[in-house]
Amino acid sequence: MAGVYNHSPHPANALPYLLLTLSALFWAGNAVMARALHHLLPPATMAFWRWVLALLLLFPFVMRPMYEQRALLRANWARLALLGVLGVGCYNTFLYAALQTTTATNGVLISSMTPLLILLIGRALFGVRMTRRQQVGIVLSLAGVVGIVSRGDISALAQLDFNHGDLLLIGGALTWALYTVLLRWRPAGIDTLAFLGATVVGGIVLLMLPLYLVELASGRVAVWNAATGAGMVYFAVFPSILAYLFWNRGVEQVGANRAGLFLYLIPVFGIVLAITLLGERLHLFHLVGAALIFAGIYISTTGASGTKVNA
Repeated sequence: MAGVYNHSPHPANALPYLLLTLSALFWAGNAVMARALHHLLPPATMAFWRWVLALLLLFPFVMRPMYEQRALLRANWARLALLGVLGVGCYNTFLYAALQTTTATNGVLISSMTPLLILLIGRALFGVRMTRRQQVGIVLSLAGVVGIVSRGDISALAQLDFNHGDLLLIGGALTWALYTVLLRWRPAGIDTLAFLGATVVGGIVLLMLPLYLVELASGRVAVWNAATGAGMVYFAVFPSILAYLFWNRGVEQVGANRAGLFLYLIPVFGIVLAITLLGERLHLFHLVGAALIFAGIYISTTGASGTKVNA
């Protein structure tokens, strides 16, 4: 990892920026593909087979480090299980369940407030200090999410009349934020690939497999054809593997602060793909909500002079 800091923050070619852009595109495509196939693939089926296929592809790379560190993995099984259930199991299941009933546009916009939820949960669980700007940013972003979830209708707030899928999206964002905060509990000394393999296995075995079996028992079965098969390959290869590889390489080349700006492309790509491929419509409440969310993120991540700050 030391080599990461030896790279120039101004790379001589555009490849790192292309890799970061593709990562954002692949992650945005995850929500759009899930929405496109929601009538053919139930959510637990989608989440289970996505990660089973991804694990099969990762197996040649994670098998050796997991075997070599098997004693360390066994000694820390509870922490690894919790992180696997939250980061791999809960987040993906929430997302795919949400996209059964809400739009991909809502999916990428509501999920974009996750960085601010990380600040909020860090404060609640570990007393992590928040600046006044971060507090203001959280309030603005929450207002944006409320605007999107209520579809800009104040009466929906009074009647608690929300789309079930939008509430699940908030649940997914909360679980991913909690996972990120709890990464401080990641056991020291465990290889990155061993950690990845262990958390994926934990998420599959402890949550996604049981939910998949319950889904099958309830009579909800997938319609397998060329479209759903191609979709599952996309889920397993692009957002699960290539996006992470490209992202890590891009961060190594340009630095975390500059790379972080490319995360703002996820809702942009998601909305463009949802409109062009799914025929979704962009409403005024989407624009107002997005403006509040991004304003909140900008305020919370910059100083008074507009310079980037680290939480």
